[in-house]
Amino acid sequence: MSENKFQEPRLLLSRIYTRRGDTGETSLVGGQRAPKNSLRIECYGTIDELNAFTGAACVSVEQSAAAIPDLWRLQPILRRVQHELFNLGSILATLPQDVGPKQPRITAVESEWLERDIDAMNEPLPALKSFVLPGGTRLNADFHICRTVCRRAERLVVALAQTEEVPTDAIRYLNRLSDAFFVWSRWTNYASGAGEVLWSPNEAASARSQADVKPGAETPCSE
Repeated sequence: MSENKFQEPRLLLSRIYTRRGDTGETSLVGGQRAPKNSLRIECYGTIDELNAFTGAACVSVEQSAAAIPDLWRLQPILRRVQHELFNLGSILATLPQDVGPKQPRITAVESEWLERDIDAMNEPLPALKSFVLPGGTRLNADFHICRTVCRRAERLVVALAQTEEVPTDAIRYLNRLSDAFFVWSRWTNYASGAGEVLWSPNEAASARSQADVKPGAETPCSE
């Protein structure tokens, strides 16, 4: 095994339910029991949620790339990120004293690769003159969902770091990953030829006179 390789998983899942979590506790990697609503569990649970949304975005890429081949550039990146998120969850599910030398984790290399991906896809994009709203394409919205979940994960890990030891590379990675999702959302619309949805504060109801709205327009459904 190369020195920079992580240990491969050694498990055999033949039974899914164990009943051990029925009392509201779960086990950390080192065997310690912890309440399921503890901050550490909330951290890697949110990482798991982000991984699921990233998988959904990857499927959106694969479906959209049939018509827009440039989008295939994102597929291997997102698959890599999914593995990295699982590695991040592994290290967060382990107390510092139980971390093994070859245990999967996040290192500075993962953040460096994200920076490379960000720079490459941000280079052709026009400078922003307003904040953007999710939309324009389904994939753009998918990436904004990933971005916001990633930011929540980052906030939780920062909170955990205030009371327990947390690898600094974990926080750096989540910060960089949220930036990456933002750039990928913009690049997706750029590659698709879709315009960006720019924030306009005067599109709010309070900034629009009644004369600006046609009769029957923007009438919410009610029952």
